[in-house]
Amino acid sequence: MDSPVDAVPANTAGASLGPFHQSAALSLGVELELQLVNTHDYDLAPYSDEMLRLMAGHKLPGSVVPEMTSSMIEISTGVCQSTAQVGDELRQIRDALVKCADKLNIDVVGGGTHPFQQWHERRIYDKPRFRELSALYGYLSKQFTIFGQHVHVGCPDADSALLMLHRMSRYIPHFIALSASSPFVQGQDTQFDSARLNSVFAFPMSGRAPFTLHWNEFEHFFAKTTRTGVVKSMKDFYWDIRPKPEYGTIEIRVFDTPLTVERAVALAGFVQCLASWFLEEQPFLPVEDDYMVYTYNRFQACRFGLDAVYVEPATGQHLPLRDHILETLQRIAGHAVRLGATGSMALLADDAARASNDARWLRERHARERLLAEVVRQAALRFRTA
Repeated sequence: MDSPVDAVPANTAGASLGPFHQSAALSLGVELELQLVNTHDYDLAPYSDEMLRLMAGHKLPGSVVPEMTSSMIEISTGVCQSTAQVGDELRQIRDALVKCADKLNIDVVGGGTHPFQQWHERRIYDKPRFRELSALYGYLSKQFTIFGQHVHVGCPDADSALLMLHRMSRYIPHFIALSASSPFVQGQDTQFDSARLNSVFAFPMSGRAPFTLHWNEFEHFFAKTTRTGVVKSMKDFYWDIRPKPEYGTIEIRVFDTPLTVERAVALAGFVQCLASWFLEEQPFLPVEDDYMVYTYNRFQACRFGLDAVYVEPATGQHLPLRDHILETLQRIAGHAVRLGATGSMALLADDAARASNDARWLRERHARERLLAEVVRQAALRFRTA
């Protein structure tokens, strides 16, 4: 994963963006950032090095890599053609993680934030790039101990990727609300379903990609931006959705890490079904004015989750976000059948109908247990079992 702290100023003279590589349309790749916690008080534990050493002994698809601080670990699938393949690969990696964690007497947990960790206690992972970024961003680097899911979806060509990116932007609130799992920060209920994204917004060049529908226009934007020396490559842009020309994909970056692999699979399936709808039916043409309500819709989803209000960009109509999610799932039902994702879409439809996401689950457990450490313990149990 390229996190918002991947951006390092560079003196360049307009770097080359490089070609948009071919990929199989609708192929998927999923990344999950996960928490490592001790089993004494369920605070974060700096065990990423030990976990990486143990995981190296397992032959697995995808990859397992460190992240900015040493209580984080990132897993990713390989290039997958279906949600079934995504699920199979994530479960293989999850099961190996759990076995390795048991040997270390620690646990692995999902969720977009750890509910009560203190940022100043975090350790920067000992890697030259991470040390450099820590020197650049100071305390923000440690505060970026947050956990997200990223979904890559393959695009047939560069112009199609930009068109898909801007179509997909209408559904950013849907992704946020369905994945929200970060209501607690520093021991407090933030009253946000996804407080994690507030940390992302603290970094420069977050938010939305520029409105360009042709790759040559995007290349021109990239060249102008790199001439300033603020960025030197695509990884320095940490928009909600960004093109990844080296993979031939667009990458959606707003999801909180879910508490279960099954929900992560369902969210990837939602992206794939939307992408299929866009490519095959061309349901609407995005325009710059779509973004007039973008920030409002995104805030609503972060703050209220599935109880948010959604403003339809084309008409200005206000309606419950969960109703728009259910309407969207009905529209893409045929694509879900063809792609083998009906089970995933049913899971999301049930969540939307009940206004139930992982943030609600965490709050309900806290209301019952009154102890955030116990909430984390139960979340760890939920991660390791279907």
